[in-house]
This record gives sequence, structure tokens and C-alpha cells, in this order.
Amino acid sequence: MNAHPPSPALTVATSVHNGERFLDAAIDSVLAQSFGNFEFLLLDDRSTDGTAQIIARHAQRDRRIRVIPSLHKGRVAALNSLFDAARAAWVAIVDGDDIQHPDRFARQMAEIARRPDGERLVVLGAEVQMVGIDGQPIARPAFRRPLDDAGIRANLEIGAQLSHNACVVSREAVRAVGGYRPAYRHAEDYDLWLRLSEAGSMANLPDRLVDYRIYPDQVSSRHVVEQMRNTAIAWLAHRARSAGLPDPTEHIATMPPLEELDAWFGEGAARYVRRRILDRVIYSPEALSGDGWTALRDHVRRDGARGSRLWRAAARLVRAGHPIKASTIAAGLIGVPGLSSGA
Repeated sequence: MNAHPPSPALTVATSVHNGERFLDAAIDSVLAQSFGNFEFLLLDDRSTDGTAQIIARHAQRDRRIRVIPSLHKGRVAALNSLFDAARAAWVAIVDGDDIQHPDRFARQMAEIARRPDGERLVVLGAEVQMVGIDGQPIARPAFRRPLDDAGIRANLEIGAQLSHNACVVSREAVRAVGGYRPAYRHAEDYDLWLRLSEAGSMANLPDRLVDYRIYPDQVSSRHVVEQMRNTAIAWLAHRARSAGLPDPTEHIATMPPLEELDAWFGEGAARYVRRRILDRVIYSPEALSGDGWTALRDHVRRDGARGSRLWRAAARLVRAGHPIKASTIAAGLIGVPGLSSGA
């Protein structure tokens, strides 16, 4: 008699940190899928609320759920633990605050089965519907991700063309490229997509298959500057690998200071990263006066950047109650000697 059950067609992987507010609904939306041949891995990542109890209750009710022990080392380690524990060839990534449409897994697994074996598909994404805390749709400007591999690759520099929480990923491919990397905290998915793009093909389904919940205190809202910095560095590392050069971030645990990036990637690397950060935060007075301030100041002081959008950033700092920081930027823009190194 075989002691081990047959491997499922799909592994569903969810890491949760203090997710009791939305977790019941998120789990229920997985268990209600029309495609049922999956195992459901749930990992409680250092929660201090009722997350562990919610996971345990659902695990008692559905045999497809497996509770994965936490390493207590954060999200990247948790994601790698889930991929290590997965028994299926394909892993569906599910966030603990989102809602899966009932046919998400069926649609994605059917598309994977339809693809020829020689295509070497490594990740299949889908569109998402942005919703608020109450689950009501949020009106956003129309945005359509590229559907085929060529379109995704052509647009990768401007940002991830795959929504991490709506993707089904090849477990073998993820492990072959080294999994998620801790140095790319808050941009670990983008870094993974870039490395997977070097290993196989990528695609998106055009349909909205996940309700992606947006709210002010979620992690992606609190760490926008670090996320954008690491996104830009991931692109520099991808460009180095594509040119046949070593990836200087391959074995690091934390990122170097921005001023060291030119020595790592070549002249202009730090300027490129500062510009990418500013592209993301320049219209947010909160980000500019917080973690984005150093990138703004150095983009003017070190890079000699000029332009009307930087004057408008200085005006936003004044309106946000930061006149000294605003005057530092203004002094740099008009070329006053001795621009302060801090404000």
C-alpha cells in the first residue's frame, strides 16, 4: 500500500502575517474553486493576532490544507519554504487578503495544459480587480498587462508585468533560478520574474481572476521607496546577466548604499536608481519628505538634475510643511554653491 497520496496537479501557497481581518474569506475562496485537485499550503509568518487559530480551524475541516512551519525570518524565507514544501509541478500564489474568483485555478491550469511542451512556460499570470477594504471595486485607469512573452519582455524595465498574487509558477523553474532572494525585500517578486525570464517563457490571461485588496496600511504601501530602489537594482542585475557579466547581488543578503552602485554596476547606476525612485514617489509629498527625501536631494545634488517637475516637488514639500527641505532643493536647482548634504 502506498503510504504517500498521489501528488496533486497544483500547490496553492499562502504566507500570512497578522492577516486575521481577511483570512477567513481568502481561504474560503480557495476551497471553493471549481478546480479541486490541489494541496493548500498555509504558513503563519510570525503573526501576533488570531491568524494561527484561523489556519488551524480550516486545516481541521479540509484535508487539502497543510500547515507549513514558519522559519520566523520574514516573507522571502516564507515564500521559499512554501516552494520547498510544494509537491505539485505548478504553484499558485495566493495572498491572505485577496479573493480568488471561483474559476481561477481551472482557467490557469487549462491554459498551461494547452501550451506545447516545448514552449518552456515558467509563469502564467492573470488580471486582477482592485478592491477596497470592504471588497468593493476601486475605479482605476484602464491597465492591461501584455499577454504574450514578447510583450511582457518588452515592458519589464518599467515594472512587473505579472501580478504576483495572480500567478501560477513552475516550481522546478523557481528552484532552478535560486528562489526568492532576501536582498530584494519588497521587490522579491520582480527580481524573480527577471530571473525566470532568462529561463523560459511568460504569459498572462486577459481575465480578472483575483480581487486584489488595497488598503493604506498594507506592506506595499509602507515601503514604496525601498521597493522602487530594489526594483531598479534588480533591473541592473538583469541587464548585467543578459550581457554575460556576473550578477554582483547574487550572494548578498542586504543591498549596498546607493553611492556604491557605480562600483558594482558601472558609472551611472546610482543615478539610474535615484531617477527610478523619483519617478515613483515624486507626486507624493509624504514619500518625498520621508524615505524619498534622500533620493530627491541627491538627484539634484549629485546628478545635477533639473526640470520643472523638481520645482513642483519643492512646492509640494512647502505645502506639506517642510520648507527647509524645499529650500534645499530650490538652492540646488538654481545652482547655489554648498547645497546642504541634509535638511
